Amino acid sequence: MKKIILLIVALGIVGGLGWYANSLMNTKGKSDTELIDFSIQDVESVDRIIITDQFAQTFEINKGAEGVWTGKNGGCVTQENAEFIIDAIKNIEFKGYLKDNSIKSQTKLIATQHIRVEIFQNGEWAKTWYIGPPAQDHYGQVMLLDSKEYGKSDKPVLMKIKGTNGIIEPRFYADSRKWECTNIFSIPIYDLSKVEIKFNDEPERSFTVTQNGNDFKVYQQETLLSGLDTNMIFRYLHNYKKIHYNKPNYELSEAEVDSVKNTTPFAIMSVTEKNGNNTKLKCFRIKKKESQDNGFVELMNTDGDNFWCELPNGALVKCQYFVFNPLLLGHIYFPMDVSMLETVDGIQTE
Repeated sequence: MKKIILLIVALGIVGGLGWYANSLMNTKGKSDTELIDFSIQDVESVDRIIITDQFAQTFEINKGAEGVWTGKNGGCVTQENAEFIIDAIKNIEFKGYLKDNSIKSQTKLIATQHIRVEIFQNGEWAKTWYIGPPAQDHYGQVMLLDSKEYGKSDKPVLMKIKGTNGIIEPRFYADSRKWECTNIFSIPIYDLSKVEIKFNDEPERSFTVTQNGNDFKVYQQETLLSGLDTNMIFRYLHNYKKIHYNKPNYELSEAEVDSVKNTTPFAIMSVTEKNGNNTKLKCFRIKKKESQDNGFVELMNTDGDNFWCELPNGALVKCQYFVFNPLLLGHIYFPMDVSMLETVDGIQTE
């Protein structure tokens, strides 16, 4: 009888140990998952992302029915930026655990200095990433996860993007200027009705192009130019199909912006579409801080590569002459007054 009792007790102990060991394994697995399950493979279901940076700036993007990302209020955002984020959400992977002696300090650091990324699937919150400092080798990032499935982890880990050498943070920014669509003109040629370019400092260069069906006309200071090659006018108008500005204003204060706008623009562009939409741009030269002395007078230089442009919404952005010259230098497509063909902005045109 004693042997039977001892056998039952022994079996009970063995069974209990087995259950305990299995429980530990399950707990360990769950804990590991809580730490490193950052990725979402079904990225098509991701339809809302909110980014908050260290300075409490927040930017939100939402995916529409056609898969196009927009800002919180439906404004245009650069699709490439959204694609970089989606790529990170799908391809983020575990890099390694932090050393025991650094967990406490890294946890404190990520609590005070982090980028928060809230990810939603099918309209519901799914996960939040807390992006902390870069890894020591700069191939990855210290991160912490909060998820709908497991809750918030209490230990940060090292994560990286599969197939990419570098840090993760640069893909996520809440500065709205970095999300702005840089497109100014994307007008098919037959949607154009009228283009008017006015040069304030060189009025003889001003011109107007009109289109009415297959009837193209060019005016120089309200005088109709005759004998022009229609194909060249067509080529000129075709340039309005894809024009972008270079970058938002990261340099000037509000007072400096107002100062620029209060000066006389060197050119004013007015583009009218057949649907009645009109886009008006004011172009201002950028003065360089450096000046040069030719021995007689001190000359103030202007930037030969870039200029400021005031958009219809009042924003001041930086544009490149290289991009806009095909629009501004109309004489290249339809020669005007012969006296103008000698030099334009110091560039020989004959």
